Amino acid sequence: MSLDIGITLPTLADADGPETAGGIVDAARHVERLGFESVWVPDLIIGDGTPGLDSVVTLAAVAAATERVRIGFGVLTLAMRPTVQIAAQIQALQHLSGDRVLLGIGVGGFPYAPFWRASGISSTRRGPRTDAALAALPGLITGRPTAADEGPAVTLTPAATMPPVLIGGNSEAAIRRTARFGDSWFPSLVTANELAAEIPRLTAAAAESGRATPGVTVGGHAMLSDDDSARIAFVRSMIDAFGMSGEDAARLPITGDVRQVADRLAAYRDAGAERLVLGFDGPEWAKQAEALAEARSRLR
Repeated sequence: MSLDIGITLPTLADADGPETAGGIVDAARHVERLGFESVWVPDLIIGDGTPGLDSVVTLAAVAAATERVRIGFGVLTLAMRPTVQIAAQIQALQHLSGDRVLLGIGVGGFPYAPFWRASGISSTRRGPRTDAALAALPGLITGRPTAADEGPAVTLTPAATMPPVLIGGNSEAAIRRTARFGDSWFPSLVTANELAAEIPRLTAAAAESGRATPGVTVGGHAMLSDDDSARIAFVRSMIDAFGMSGEDAARLPITGDVRQVADRLAAYRDAGAERLVLGFDGPEWAKQAEALAEARSRLR
């Protein structure tokens, strides 16, 4: 079984990464030159002043500046948007990129963010709105008359190929949603052993829905520089945000020398992952990407 590797682009105005649109495009080109399968952008819409670039616009710029690398949402919050509007944008991205879109979907990880209130959408309806949008998107994107958000049926043209759908989240609800709608499950912050333990649940949920077991893409963090401060900060953030023990948090990021990193990649592959999507923490973003490329070349 092979393992594709995607890289999360530095779109959150990290002081140690590319801070301009040009820098982000250059980062995408660098990833493509290194031979990675895909680039990804988060869909961080909070409304509290947290810096971040719009995911659709960013991926359009990346698509125009690259030729081969796939472009992924990691992950798009469907419930915040009118379904027909986002379908038209995804349709356009498919045309502009040459069918390179990977459509990561999530319910939105910040239920109390000001943006929910500002948009007039209740975060308590995130799940049902996401499911309704997932049901409508294939028809809308492929140009068939389809109704969404309690509106009349519309036909969007020019029709595009429906991109692969990856359902983000680690919860039982995310697994069930993947079984119904997804081509892949997209959990994050899980170890290889934890992933292997969850695959039977995904297989069972898919069987209940009458579908084959979806693929698995795992999101995570890599810290491949000599600066240990990034790893310490990451562990502290996991303890504060999720109540993890320091030992559990320290097992999550991929760190070490090239051989150790290659072994970590292989462990995820052997656990059932078909793709890893990694974001780099700490300084020297481009050099970390190069180190990861070397580790990938040593996969057995």
